[in-house]
Amino acid sequence: MHKLLIANRGEIAVRIIRAARELDLRTVAVYSEADRDAPHTHLADDAYLLGPSEPAQSYLDSARLLDVARRSGADAVHPGYGFLAENAAFAEDCQRAGLTYVGPSAEAIRQMGSKILSKQIAAHAGVPVVPSYHAPDAATLAQQGPAAAARLGYPILVKASAGGGGKGMRIVERAADLLPALAAGAREAQQAFGDATLMLEKYIPHPHHIEVQILGDHFGKRVHLFERECSIQRRHQKIVEETPSPAVDDALRQRLTDAALRLAAAVHYTNAGTVEFLVGPEGDFYFLEMNTRLQVEHPITELVTGIDIVHQQLRIARGEPLAYTQAQLSQHGHAIECRLYAEDPAHGFLPATGRIRVLREPHGPGRRIDSGLALDQEVTPYYDPILAKLISYGATRQEALLRLQALLRDYTILGVTTNRQFLLDVMTSAVFAAGDTDTAFLERHFADWQPSARVSDEILAMAALGDFLQRRGQLSSAPVAPAAAASETAWTTPWQRYDGWRIGGRP
Repeated sequence: MHKLLIANRGEIAVRIIRAARELDLRTVAVYSEADRDAPHTHLADDAYLLGPSEPAQSYLDSARLLDVARRSGADAVHPGYGFLAENAAFAEDCQRAGLTYVGPSAEAIRQMGSKILSKQIAAHAGVPVVPSYHAPDAATLAQQGPAAAARLGYPILVKASAGGGGKGMRIVERAADLLPALAAGAREAQQAFGDATLMLEKYIPHPHHIEVQILGDHFGKRVHLFERECSIQRRHQKIVEETPSPAVDDALRQRLTDAALRLAAAVHYTNAGTVEFLVGPEGDFYFLEMNTRLQVEHPITELVTGIDIVHQQLRIARGEPLAYTQAQLSQHGHAIECRLYAEDPAHGFLPATGRIRVLREPHGPGRRIDSGLALDQEVTPYYDPILAKLISYGATRQEALLRLQALLRDYTILGVTTNRQFLLDVMTSAVFAAGDTDTAFLERHFADWQPSARVSDEILAMAALGDFLQRRGQLSSAPVAPAAAASETAWTTPWQRYDGWRIGGRP
């Protein structure tokens, strides 16, 4: 493996590029028209235009990706997460083209990518599964679904068989709402994954969403990197993750990790993957799904184990064995991650767009920021609204929490609406501090959230002035001399009071 194409964008593309270069691999970035000047395109050794902004004509177009791989001389492909990361056909296409695919086998992706088949495999491996119903086609599901739902007992969950991230998912409380939920779920699943297949599942109220990170090499060796708590979600998509989980004791951790490794062995799993479970209040747990890719929340596991998961992905893909045994792995300290989204929590988490006019990403001890952002970057409606991941680490959960609270207070982005203040309010709440974080957390405690804090007048004035000067072409990169204080250029002096601020693309 010498040259790696990253078939993705945003913060995860930046993350993979940096890891690859640390292993002395050359890198190839791809971009759509909307991402023509995105940070990942500048960080890679080479960058190639894929096509229009729409994902179907760029990041989801496997033929264009393989053509770029051929033209760039890449000999390996990392899919990141999202887009084609759990697409078995893409993995096969890469292998047929002579490329090393940084991920599991196409067969494992296919088996675990189907929520229906994966549950059958899990049950055969002795892993508890949630009671569910699936049909061979949409017509049968519409015809037999109401009776199956009645047998499962309401509320039930309508889920897409392919993919994740809550796409296609609907909670159905009563029989009258089932058929409309099936129709809406199928449309969303088709758009997100190109597969409209749905299933019904018994809805487990108020569980903890716990996942286990695993790694497997090509020599039959597999280890787990312990668990992550991922229960704080909006629209069935995670926004806060932490490890270790406050809800998991040593005995439950052993049962969960044993189950995850049994499932991984059943499909001869290689590379990085995550087995997700729902855990009830009495410690009973059920297999939910397996994500056959790198997870968004992998940094918190890296911080508490000291294992670089992306490095391990690349080493495994090029044929190296795992360099440690399970007995050599342990957790130290606590880590928490918040996902910064371009969305409006005060209005149903609607996605937001805009141009980034002010950006301050404050680093420091115990802080990690995985970001794909740049000043003056346009946040478009074409892709998932995740902008960055704000991560903290401490010797204890309390220390990690205090650091994340400070990071959220210090982090500043203006020009696009984000969930930063919402995340800060969650992180400073007494219920989060107490570890009361099941999947109904936001519904129970933040259903009517509205922002209480306001941006200072000085910061708003700085942003407005920066925008005005940029449009007038008057913003200069030259330092302002003290003698100029009485002149028009003295307008830039507020910038001098905020070390690290950059507005409108210039100091």
